[in-house]
Amino acid sequence: MDVGTVNQSASDKKELLKVSNLHVEYRTLDGVVKAVNGATFRVDDGEAFGLVGETGAGKTTTALSIMNLVPNPPGVTTRGEIIFDQKRIFDLPDKAMQTIRGNRISMIFQNPMASLNPVYTVGKQIMEVLELHQNLSKQAAREKAAEMLRTVNILENRMDDYPHEFSGGMQQRISIAMSLACRPKLLIADEPTTALDVTIQAQVLELMKGLKKDFSSSLILITHDLGLVAEICDKVAVMYAGFIVEHGTLRHLFNHPLHPYTLGLFNSIPSLDKSVSRLQPIAGLSPDPKNLPSGCPFHPRCPYAMDICSQKMPEKTEAEPGHELFCWKHA
Repeated sequence: MDVGTVNQSASDKKELLKVSNLHVEYRTLDGVVKAVNGATFRVDDGEAFGLVGETGAGKTTTALSIMNLVPNPPGVTTRGEIIFDQKRIFDLPDKAMQTIRGNRISMIFQNPMASLNPVYTVGKQIMEVLELHQNLSKQAAREKAAEMLRTVNILENRMDDYPHEFSGGMQQRISIAMSLACRPKLLIADEPTTALDVTIQAQVLELMKGLKKDFSSSLILITHDLGLVAEICDKVAVMYAGFIVEHGTLRHLFNHPLHPYTLGLFNSIPSLDKSVSRLQPIAGLSPDPKNLPSGCPFHPRCPYAMDICSQKMPEKTEAEPGHELFCWKHA
């Protein structure tokens, strides 16, 4: 899949979010689950950043860490730092963090019913966000809520309906309207189209592209769908077993993928350009996060594994400016 170049260089953009050496684990009765292991990346103003990987790779835990919502217990951030808009997230008191969540940073969850209260009308739920963060009167909040519903192509006469009266796609659009009500600087979308059929997926995708442009928000898109990433993202990070194994611009990863895991993801996707008898799935299964392999976490599944791969974690390699990976094959 060939994609075009990103026009604006990273040096021209203002840094909005920086995640540095993030380590998160869940301490359970069955053992310690190492969910995120040294994740490092940045998101600039107005940028769409894709976080890609299999289920259990640590993508959602990374997003919850940005919101400072990792449940504790059992979740514990053992190392690392997150800076959002020049503020250290982990140093903020609860009250200050509450003014950021839903206001400066919003999150769209995979299951829209997880973010919609079944006993309140959808209009009331959007109004509550506006009243809390923007100190609007009830009338002003209602008018703004109606405007947000129109933005996501839902008639304002549905404001007094309850979530169960909407289809799955409409529920997701309502969640998006609620997330964007306060015009957040950063929108995190966690598998926003997974539970939707193909037609509704396309509608939600077009909606997110338009809203990103209209609202000038930055976006973190968490997904396993590389096609979705190609449509909307400027930069991409590939996550495996809690590690970011490769990251760069969309052009870097789609035109010149280097890490064996990234190559495996692309090889397992059907292609319209090539005629093949069967797809090439990645051999084996993701490792148990309670018992990660030594060295490179991907080495038990890697077709290029060498002795050093099982002995030592790869060092960072810069293939070209802005394109980095952790792999002994390219070190």
